[in-house]
Amino acid sequence: MSVNAALKSNPITAEDLNDMIIDSIQDIKGKNILKLDLRQLDEAPADYFIICEGDSNTQVKAISDNIYKRLKEEVGQRPTHSEGQQNALWICMDYFHTVVHVFYRETRQFYLLEDLWNDAKATEYANI
Repeated sequence: MSVNAALKSNPITAEDLNDMIIDSIQDIKGKNILKLDLRQLDEAPADYFIICEGDSNTQVKAISDNIYKRLKEEVGQRPTHSEGQQNALWICMDYFHTVVHVFYRETRQFYLLEDLWNDAKATEYANI
């Protein structure tokens, strides 16, 4: 059985996808990782947001690239949409049920995205 056929017969769960995204962020030493569970909110654009930050534009881009590469290679998932790679101040990757926000530190502090969804269940992950 080919890898693609195996992936189609064993779809990845949202929880497994989220774990892979978080692991991919930690691979590149992304900081202040936060998962927001938006499933209980009526007007949420997705089930989950995963938010993190990097110390430089280069690190922000590397985190985004690592997420893309690992999910594509390991589970055959590509984002349905992605934005922000050129400036790497805020890269947004839409995996349908999960939207990943990779911020440059100052940009995250300016937008305070997690404060907009402060009624969501939040899970913080330790910096590695």
